[in-house]
Amino acid sequence: MKGAIECGGVGEGMAVRTWIEPVVAGAQVASSFYDTGLLLVVKNYYNRTNSTAPAHVLEDLQQKAVSDFYIIYNLVLGLSPLLTAYGLTKLGDKKNRKITICFPLLGYLVSRSLLLLLILLGWPIEVMYGAAALNGLTGGFTTYWAGVMALGALGSSEHRRSLRLIVIELTYGMAGFLGSIASGHIFVHSHISYRQGTVLVASSIAVYAFCFLYSFFVLKVPTTEGTCPAYTAHSKLKDIDQPDSQLPEDERTAGSSGSCEDKGRGPLAPSKLIIAMLFIGAVLYDLAVVGAMDVLPLFLLKKPLSWGPVEIGYGNAAGYMIFITSFLGVFVFSKYLRDTTMIIIGILSFSVGILIMAFVRRTFLFYVARAIMLFALIPLPTIRSLLSKHVQGSSYGKVFVLLQLSLVITGVATSTAFNKIYQNILDWFSGFCFILSCVAGWGRILPLVPLKKQTNKQTKNTQALEHSWIAFMVRG
Repeated sequence: MKGAIECGGVGEGMAVRTWIEPVVAGAQVASSFYDTGLLLVVKNYYNRTNSTAPAHVLEDLQQKAVSDFYIIYNLVLGLSPLLTAYGLTKLGDKKNRKITICFPLLGYLVSRSLLLLLILLGWPIEVMYGAAALNGLTGGFTTYWAGVMALGALGSSEHRRSLRLIVIELTYGMAGFLGSIASGHIFVHSHISYRQGTVLVASSIAVYAFCFLYSFFVLKVPTTEGTCPAYTAHSKLKDIDQPDSQLPEDERTAGSSGSCEDKGRGPLAPSKLIIAMLFIGAVLYDLAVVGAMDVLPLFLLKKPLSWGPVEIGYGNAAGYMIFITSFLGVFVFSKYLRDTTMIIIGILSFSVGILIMAFVRRTFLFYVARAIMLFALIPLPTIRSLLSKHVQGSSYGKVFVLLQLSLVITGVATSTAFNKIYQNILDWFSGFCFILSCVAGWGRILPLVPLKKQTNKQTKNTQALEHSWIAFMVRG
């Protein structure tokens, strides 16, 4: 037992330093401040630009101008990581996984500072395109989130990995919830010389600085699977000398806890078919979600809702509540349901909620639609968990960043298409994009049918192989 504890690592203080949650929480609070600040700064900028337009056309001009800004901004932000994300992640896998955390955070810190300078110095809004490019070239969210998921997967056992990754998502969501509630109030009530947004954006920069310093000086990379040679060798010798059933109870159960679980068992051979289907399912999920979520802020700014800064903050906070409900869903469902079944539940939850959103004309209906999306977060972390079970630990970073790049490319194309559609249907039915997203949602379930069958088949084959190996060892 002592050997297992020592292999697991490290003392309690060192184990705490492997937690990625403080970085995730801080970065998401900072991101919530920045997102609210950017949206309202852009809105105010185009209000001033179009101030001479007649009142009855001012709203449409503002909507189209803000939409056009976000089309270009999201394109730059989404495509620029393609140049650096894979290289940074490969370097992180070989040298130090903290590279995929620290480098993007440094990029966030510098690029967010440009928004503060824009507010204080009155720069043109096009400066933010350069900020997006800088953010992307330093890895952006693509590299950062792949690094976060890799550290989360490395620090968890296989059978608890879905829960571990959803806990990280829960931390992300709770931080976003608190940041979003505070952001609207800070924007309205805290500013310098009537330059709205200064305190909000400065606060965002300060929190990013904390996250960078914490990840650089405090954060430790968890022990990788297969890095407990003393315990692994001890286990193999015991297995050869006598069957597991004859071992003392503490030695039989030592491997079931801590970071060295299942170290004596070799990694499963990756199934290319399952990996491909998981990628397809994630991309199709992202296709529907990104399109709807990108036009949602514009939908809230226009009539009949016409939300202001405080309402926008509360609306964003309501969106983050799904992180809590999705965590509870995984916590309960994982005891009784397969991963693929949980993914289907999440897809259906999102599809029904976004369909209701298309017909929202009053504030309370918005919150009804958000409430129905209570399990909408379950699919992506569950897909990442399934992926991690079919690749070796040394490849987590590369696989996760390839998945993230696939999602980014899909998101950029979908965002552009949905924004253009939204502009063209403003005078007809502004909720039409949400109906399109719902229709795409139903199509996302199709790749999961063969995936479920293939996963079941591989599980049975793996179990049969393990039983044969155990029988061989007992007879030997």
